Order: sequence, then C-alpha cells, then structure tokens
Amino acid sequence: MNDVEAGFNGDPAAKSRAEIIVSYPGLLAIFVYRIAHILYVENIPLIPRIMTEYAHGKTGIDINSGATIGEYFFIDHGTGVVIGETTVIGNYVKLYQGVTLGALSTRSGQELSGIKRHPTIGNHVTIYANSTVLGGETIIGNGVIIGGNAFITKSIPDYTKIIVKSPEMIFKNPKISSGKWEI
Repeated sequence: MNDVEAGFNGDPAAKSRAEIIVSYPGLLAIFVYRIAHILYVENIPLIPRIMTEYAHGKTGIDINSGATIGEYFFIDHGTGVVIGETTVIGNYVKLYQGVTLGALSTRSGQELSGIKRHPTIGNHVTIYANSTVLGGETIIGNGVIIGGNAFITKSIPDYTKIIVKSPEMIFKNPKISSGKWEI
C-alpha cells in the first residue's frame, strides 16, 4: 500500500489511487517484485526469476528479485528501468524511466555470484531519467537528487544534487543551392 501512496503522491497527473493500481506499469513491476523477492529470500528456485521477467515483458521494467527495496518506492513512467540483483534501495525513493542501477563489469561471470555488484541507494533519493549508477561499492547518500543522463560510478554524499551540464547545441540555418536544402 505504501507503494501506491508513493505513486499517488509522487505524480501530480494521477487522478486516484485506483488509477495507480490498474494502470501504472511501475506499480505492476514493484508488486510482482515484492512477491518474487519473498520467494527469492526463501531460496525457491526459478519462480522468482520467471515472475520478474513476466513483469519485465509487460512493463519494460527489469527488477531482479534479489534486489532489496525499501518502503514507499515509486517508478515514474518506468520503461527501461533496470535494477540489479544486489542493489539495495532505501525508503522514499523515486526513479524515472531509463534508470539503471547496475554492475560495473560482469566479465567474470559466475565468479561474481554472491558478491555485491550493484549500488546502494539511500533514503529520500530521486534519480531522473536515463541516469546510470554502477558498482557494488557505489553508495548514494540520503536526500540525493541525480539529474537526468548522469553516469555515476562513485559514491555521492548525503543531500547532494548531481546535475549534468547540457551539451552545447549548435543551430545552423540551411542554405538553398540549386533548389535543394543544404546543411
């Protein structure tokens, strides 16, 4: 129920809690994850993975059943979100579409099984669209805001805002030559 409240309170476009429950892909992915995580913790093989892959197929949101996610969690829009197996997410966290909470490298394959490979996200954190946070030693502090398109591989202290400086856009007026547009 806290996740429904997080969705309702976190999205001014939401008209009701019922709308969140029946139509928000983030809530479906989180709901399936929460059940799958219980089974994962109980060492029930395969079923948790099947459940989260079903939700992934329906929503475009990939939450590994091994991740640990606190209360009052909201994924806005959601498509392209990836949350890796050893990710730890605190309470009151909001993610936007395209966020990846992943591992730095998986070249060692099974040698890394059981090792913390994914980041830890503190409480009251917001991570905006298309940001990537990688690595098992990466800790995002409480109250952190990560702006869109950030690429993070180092820990961020509490109450820090990360803003990616916009790239310079150059606009050129087209020239007309021989009746054709040229750039």
